Amino acid sequence: MRGSLAGAAPTPIEPRQRLSVSTEETSKRRFLRSKVFRDGERALHSPTKNRNFSCKFPTIKLILGVIALVAIWSLWHSPAIYNTEYISSSGSRAALVHRELSGHSSADQRYTSLLDIDWDQISQVIEKLVDRNEYQGVGILNFNDSEIDQLKELLPDAEHVILKLDHVLNNITWETLYPEWIDEEEEFEVPTCPSLPKIQFPGKPRLDLVVVKLPCKKSKDWYRDVARFHLQLAAARLAASNKGYHPIHVLLVTEHFPTPNLFTCKELVVREGNAWLYEPNLNTLREKLHLPVGSCELAVPLKAKANWHSGNLRREAYATILHSANFYVCGAIAAAQSIRLAGSTRDFVILVDETISDYHRGGLEAAGWKIHTIKRIRNPKAEQDAYNEWNYSKFRLWQLTDYDKIIFIDADLLILRNIDFLFEMPEITAIGNNATLFNSGVMVVEPSNCTFQLLMDHINEIESYNGGDQGYLNEIFTWWHRIPKHMNFLKHYWEGDEEEKKQMKTRLFGADPPVLYVLHYLGLKPWLCFRDYDCNWNVGKLQEFASDVAHRTWWKVHDAMPENLHKYCLLRSKQKAALEWDRREAEKGNYSDGHWKIKIKDPRLEICFEDFCFWESMLWHWGETNWTDNATSSPTPPVVNTASLSSL
Repeated sequence: MRGSLAGAAPTPIEPRQRLSVSTEETSKRRFLRSKVFRDGERALHSPTKNRNFSCKFPTIKLILGVIALVAIWSLWHSPAIYNTEYISSSGSRAALVHRELSGHSSADQRYTSLLDIDWDQISQVIEKLVDRNEYQGVGILNFNDSEIDQLKELLPDAEHVILKLDHVLNNITWETLYPEWIDEEEEFEVPTCPSLPKIQFPGKPRLDLVVVKLPCKKSKDWYRDVARFHLQLAAARLAASNKGYHPIHVLLVTEHFPTPNLFTCKELVVREGNAWLYEPNLNTLREKLHLPVGSCELAVPLKAKANWHSGNLRREAYATILHSANFYVCGAIAAAQSIRLAGSTRDFVILVDETISDYHRGGLEAAGWKIHTIKRIRNPKAEQDAYNEWNYSKFRLWQLTDYDKIIFIDADLLILRNIDFLFEMPEITAIGNNATLFNSGVMVVEPSNCTFQLLMDHINEIESYNGGDQGYLNEIFTWWHRIPKHMNFLKHYWEGDEEEKKQMKTRLFGADPPVLYVLHYLGLKPWLCFRDYDCNWNVGKLQEFASDVAHRTWWKVHDAMPENLHKYCLLRSKQKAALEWDRREAEKGNYSDGHWKIKIKDPRLEICFEDFCFWESMLWHWGETNWTDNATSSPTPPVVNTASLSSL
């Protein structure tokens, strides 16, 4: 097939759909109308409000007055109406204080959980609360009356508060919270997220435990459920509002795992079946809750300040991964160079498997990468030898527990401006991709062995939307935080882009000083092309990724590398043949851009480091062997010391 013969066929591009002009304009208008206002509703209504009695005789007035008082007294003590104030008990603090669920929302099926609670599991979890006898208050959210009675029996000494939470309006969907497009440049209006109702709680008694029952739809997208997310967010807000540093526990009762980067697995005290008990770090939780509820606003401003205060520099690192092939080594070396040129002093960590040769490991180490050897992770849903067969190896990032924060970067990008400020951000912070999804080419990760285990536990169950690691991670981390696309700017021209927009992108690709923070090279990679021009021009289906300006930007960084690293960017004979094949095909097609006419002056064309260098002869039977065969003849390098991840 033609595609298999293209010299440096890239990893297949993540499927994306460009909004048509009309659809994009519709998205913009919908975004500008995204502010949601909601009037509060009264919890209780007096049964005698607005009644007018007109009686001529005092006796009748008196009788009616007595009847009215009796009726009020009866209604007040009826189990159907709950007092909104807290009741004190002379015998104990075991008074149950109800807050009425608003009438319109009690029938809202989005919030209804049909889970049949295993009370033995709940009891076992509560047993882990060693100071439960000292609890002052327990907040209860989204349980029915019989379940509330059960909870009362398990924690009889605490004051029980039935929490009221107004439900989200029906027109707020997951797509509302995570729109594909927002006005990052604020050309029309500052983007805003809809307001999600908060729990009405006066602050007394002090809550030591919040118990929430979560709905879980029987569908494959149960993790993108607004009601489920709203309940978890409400519980987090309530916990974070706890004054001072008094610890508070959150017990989530749910059939499926909670949002993993809101209440993290590192904060999980115990899990018994469907009962998940957390003791959240309140400072960290408060920082998270200051962020927008979704990607409907930028979590980091477009013009971020590079001098943001961060945490422990020794506990923060940039990381990337190479597996199954050596031909990304040069890209990783250039990426490391770009980070240093941008001014960062953080560690560089690279995960490599046994397919990366010692020779290439030596080059990575010389570039500043700290090498960790890993065992690859197979994507169980990938076909054998497919491009995505081993891309779940990226999950090993979460095993880098020597670090609190990782900024993961793909090996095919350049850091043009310092992005150290992203270490301030929580997991997962990234740019938007398509639909409600994020792009994993640059993302903030918080290493944790238990998160790694979560990822591994579901690889047979959860299916990636695109067959790759990015699709899978989007199914796990549905709650993510949007950064401007300038922080992972894709080298790509959409079909149908206006000429003005194409020119704008071209200016960004070559701006000096740079405007973009990160330039991400899609398509055929610069180091796998001749330096004379972007070889994407010679492949019809890849011309959307072609830019000579962006190509020159990459080679500028390459030329700034120490000369001893240039040898890791030499072209193999098979790659030279592939580039010539593409050039000849472009000549046959008489491509209008005319790049195929350019005479190659790249000195690498004449450099041979292999046993067989007559690459022109390969074209005689081109296509009989796959160019991605990565066998190379490499010099014998010095011994490279590598660190090994545990449990691999």
